[in-house]
Amino acid sequence: MKASIRFRNATIADLELLRFWDEQPHVIASDPNDYWGWEEDLSTPQPFWREQLIAELEEEPVGFVQIIDPFHEESHYWGKVAKNLRAIDIWIGEKHNLGKGYGTQMMRMAIERCFGNPEITGIIIDPLISNTRAIKFYKKLGFRFKEYRTFENDECMVLELKRSN
Repeated sequence: MKASIRFRNATIADLELLRFWDEQPHVIASDPNDYWGWEEDLSTPQPFWREQLIAELEEEPVGFVQIIDPFHEESHYWGKVAKNLRAIDIWIGEKHNLGKGYGTQMMRMAIERCFGNPEITGIIIDPLISNTRAIKFYKKLGFRFKEYRTFENDECMVLELKRSN
């Protein structure tokens, strides 16, 4: 029987782990210009518009998922967006855990979590245009091309999974 992933809320106790994962070459390659304010995010209560989750396999952390409401998110990273969307960031922490299906399990769980709210109409993601592996992964899960967009210094392909898909 294949072991399954479970999510738990990230806490300040995860600070060093998340900092370590954030410095891994495969994580940097997927989002080289991103800055995570881990200490602040993890030491304050999560705002209503964000969930930061640690994915665990048999109680061992393997990855991170962030789900936000891009309409309410305070930095307005996504710019002007419709209500009732969610945006997901996801990564596997350590290279030896890549290619084992954990990301697929995590993403399916995140999608289910988002669409568990009947008001949510779609989920958006923004992989780098150069990250063809991630784009292929998301398309396999049903995400469709929405637009090319530059976020700060990153050339991205915005993909969307609509509830109707």
